[in-house]
Amino acid sequence: MKNKNLDEIRKKIDAIDRGIVEMLGQRMELALRSRKLKNSVPDENREQQIFKNISKSAHILLKPLFIEGLYKQIIGKSREIQMQNLKLIGFQGEHGAHSEFAAINYDASLMPVSCKEFTEVFNEVSTGQIDYGIVPIENSIEGAVTQVNDLLTQMDLRIVGEINIPVHHCLLTLPGTEYRDLKVVYSHPQALAQCHKFIQRHGFEARPFYDTAGAAKMLSESRPGATGVIANKICASLYHLEIIKENIEDHESNSTRFIVLSKDVSNEHGDKCSIIFSVKHEAGSLFTVLKAFYDKNINLTRIESIPAKDDSGKYMFFLDFEGSDNDKGTIEALKEVRKSTTSFKFLGCYKAFKGVVQ
Repeated sequence: MKNKNLDEIRKKIDAIDRGIVEMLGQRMELALRSRKLKNSVPDENREQQIFKNISKSAHILLKPLFIEGLYKQIIGKSREIQMQNLKLIGFQGEHGAHSEFAAINYDASLMPVSCKEFTEVFNEVSTGQIDYGIVPIENSIEGAVTQVNDLLTQMDLRIVGEINIPVHHCLLTLPGTEYRDLKVVYSHPQALAQCHKFIQRHGFEARPFYDTAGAAKMLSESRPGATGVIANKICASLYHLEIIKENIEDHESNSTRFIVLSKDVSNEHGDKCSIIFSVKHEAGSLFTVLKAFYDKNINLTRIESIPAKDDSGKYMFFLDFEGSDNDKGTIEALKEVRKSTTSFKFLGCYKAFKGVVQ
């Protein structure tokens, strides 16, 4: 009994230690964001305020001298990373999400920063708290990511890059969980849809969650019984979960295209462009726009439509095509498109990503 009680206490200590490290990471990310909004790194008034605040929160077992020494190290580390002037790239979801994997593979020199929602990614790029944002725009199985497309119509940001990554899902559980005892699986709605056959075959109840990695984090922290999550294998090590089965997606070719957002246009010479437009609700109006590209022999790589939020019956069209905005043919085609549309937005010219990350 004594050993059992000791084991339980140690499990709780381990969980608290993981939480402390995670929260320190979150604090450092916020320190990096705050650097974008102030003129210099050393801020003695702010640091004194921090020491004053934490002294009020001292635990009976933690003397003020110990807490002050600990926070001097934390603040010193914050200063150190702020002085590096790192470029930040925001992604939606918790650490371990496919979006973070996409960010790292797009440019390993950028520091990935977790954002709760897609709107947070867009807003913080717009306000300058982060340099870039990376968001999924379409999945090879489930199609367009509607919320991202909506935000592209509403926010004044530019696409400066893209990357296509494979999406492989795993069934993860708490260590020691019996596979036959599982009844419920949590994940992002798109991940649940991409693993529909697997879930149906095993009779699991699918419950949507805001993020795949967020589901893994929830399972690790809340530890509900008879529960698994669908996420990638990175989440298994990150959140101390066991992999029950890998590659449970319904289609092996499952992949997601991500776009990279910035307030500014790309400095690179691009070979792919994206636009958003709307046309009059009458016969031949869309054909006129598409003909402008056909006449200049410009290859279209994507065309998607979504209902406009501010006008019932009106549609916004998303179009990607090969070419540079410096090319004569592209310039002339876009000139004709502007004449034939009721609204037009040039999202950016950027380097097309070839293939899929392996």
